[in-house]
Amino acid sequence: MTQAAEPNDGTGRETPAPPESGSRPATGSARVPVPRPAESAVQHSPPQPPVRPGRATVPVPNQPPFPNHPPIPHQPPFPQQPAVPHQPQAPGPTTYQSGGGTAPQTPRKSRRLAAVLVAVFLLVALLGGGAAVQLTRDLPAATLTTGVAGTLKIPGSLPEMPWPARGSAELMVEGLGRIGGSGGARTEPIGSVAKVMTAYVILKNHPLEGDDEGPGLTVTAADVADYNSRIPSGQSLVRVEQGEKLTERDALEALMLPSANNIAHQLAVWDAGDLDGFLEKMNAAADELQMTDTEYTDPSGFLPSTTSTAADQVKLARAVLEFEVFADIVELRTAQIPVVGTIQNYNALLGVDGVFGIKTGSTDQAGGNLVFASRLKVGSRELVIVGAVFNQPGANTPEQLAAVNKEVRKLLAAVRRTVKEYQLLAAKPVGRVETAWGASTTVTPASPLKVVGWPGLSVKVETTTAGPGARVGAGQVVGEVQASGVRVPLRTDGATGEPSLWWRLTRTS
Repeated sequence: MTQAAEPNDGTGRETPAPPESGSRPATGSARVPVPRPAESAVQHSPPQPPVRPGRATVPVPNQPPFPNHPPIPHQPPFPQQPAVPHQPQAPGPTTYQSGGGTAPQTPRKSRRLAAVLVAVFLLVALLGGGAAVQLTRDLPAATLTTGVAGTLKIPGSLPEMPWPARGSAELMVEGLGRIGGSGGARTEPIGSVAKVMTAYVILKNHPLEGDDEGPGLTVTAADVADYNSRIPSGQSLVRVEQGEKLTERDALEALMLPSANNIAHQLAVWDAGDLDGFLEKMNAAADELQMTDTEYTDPSGFLPSTTSTAADQVKLARAVLEFEVFADIVELRTAQIPVVGTIQNYNALLGVDGVFGIKTGSTDQAGGNLVFASRLKVGSRELVIVGAVFNQPGANTPEQLAAVNKEVRKLLAAVRRTVKEYQLLAAKPVGRVETAWGASTTVTPASPLKVVGWPGLSVKVETTTAGPGARVGAGQVVGEVQASGVRVPLRTDGATGEPSLWWRLTRTS
């Protein structure tokens, strides 16, 4: 290859480039031409420092010559290649080694950022004062959507209950619902259970509160005659004497504990003036309570024409237990009244399996009957079971009542095994919060929603939500779900983040 000619130093002599380490330049190395001085420059400019092959150099103007540097001998060009004419360069550029890489380039991210910034600055310039308004506007509130159904069922099916083989039965748990029943809607005589309606009508028309005794009833000659007429038929009675004073509470205790038929008649006449008027009130009350399969023909239930069903009598039992005085009376084992003194409660199940009432009843036509209420504690909740078992067989009252009590205890044992705490809603996402700029996060109950009930029970669920605001943080409470008095907060599973500058500037709402 022919060596390129070097420019002269202004004196007519050529200044060859020095070889590196006493040899010819390495193959591929570029020679760096020394720029020709401008016409206005000093003619005897100092010689430039030698250029080492393959390295960049920046000419420094007016640099003094190296004092001890020997003259560089002239090297003629190689004969096999023609000389390359000198191409002058402007002073100052930086040159790079041939084949040693390319000049540094701006990183791609930097170019993108620069483009974004330029676009933003242009947009801000176009918007002018509107940009400040956009950036300072309040952010719209996020939206919360949930998918919890208004009614959920406890998983599983209700276990088979030990319903009596004969007669009828009905069970429900106050505040939860009906467990079930047996025997259908066929009406049967109910015996002294009819006295529950007599007490209900009396308390409805003559309420008692706390320890009030209520108004007085004076025993008349007609009351004494009624008592004497019932003795031959073996009815449940409380002896009375003419002129005796009974308070309303005394009369209700005699009605419900020893199940006095004569006191039922006396209360009916005291309230309505005659028997027929009171029977109208009893049947009207049954209609109000939607006891569609019930008919009262006497206030004591001695007549077999007074008929009802277990389901209807559970409706009545729930209503009458709202009178606290009634609930207190039927839980008494004994009470004191005038003339007779101590009276006993015929309900042998009092205090057994949580039973605190309500009324027994037995006749040859009705068999053994019991409307009952029992307390049941599950966790921190105290529940009330209300039920009825009717028309159990037996040769006499003791056998009939023993048979009905046996069936009631089997049912109560089954209820206690079945009514427990169950998971109604798992702690899994049930909703989503989404911001106006498209960021979102799921919403999950803080813990599983557990309720007291039984498998297959339908439970009403209420979901309430609170305004989540514009920004939503992780774990933020945005509402709650509740069922059967149990409440569980709804929390976000993550934060939604901030809106971008571009969204702020271009938002339309």
